Amino acid sequence: MNFKRVLIGSIAMLTLIVGISVYAQVNRPYRNGSVWSISFIRIKPGMDTAYMNYLTGPWKANQEAAKKEGLILSYKVVSTEGHTPADWNVMLMTEYKDLASMEANEDKADALAQKVIGNDEKQMQGYKDRSEIREVMGVRLAREIVLEPKSLTTSATK
Repeated sequence: MNFKRVLIGSIAMLTLIVGISVYAQVNRPYRNGSVWSISFIRIKPGMDTAYMNYLTGPWKANQEAAKKEGLILSYKVVSTEGHTPADWNVMLMTEYKDLASMEANEDKADALAQKVIGNDEKQMQGYKDRSEIREVMGVRLAREIVLEPKSLTTSATK
């Protein structure tokens, strides 16, 4: 008799736990979107045109090539005013389908940069040259949150 009660109680508890987890998954009011690599840049005083020349030249060429190859989805440059000398004033944003594809395509992205920008020595020289006109304040990875529930057909196909 005691064993029967424990068995029935365990089954009831398991059913409750499974039911709650399924309910939570089905009713999540948002879904994960794409992943963004975001660089926060502070352009040094008087160097706006010099840095924009770099962005419209080699940086954009590399981004367009990566987009054409399917390595990235999109890219953006966002400008803002800095309130203090320590604030960033440009945000460089690169959008990837997801974290897994971003990581899986690192070697392809490196090879593409070698082709579009140049060998490692040329790329290192570019980093040194840009350090004269801008400062990288930080780099972050961010996941876009889509404020719509995940459809059941989308999750079933993954």
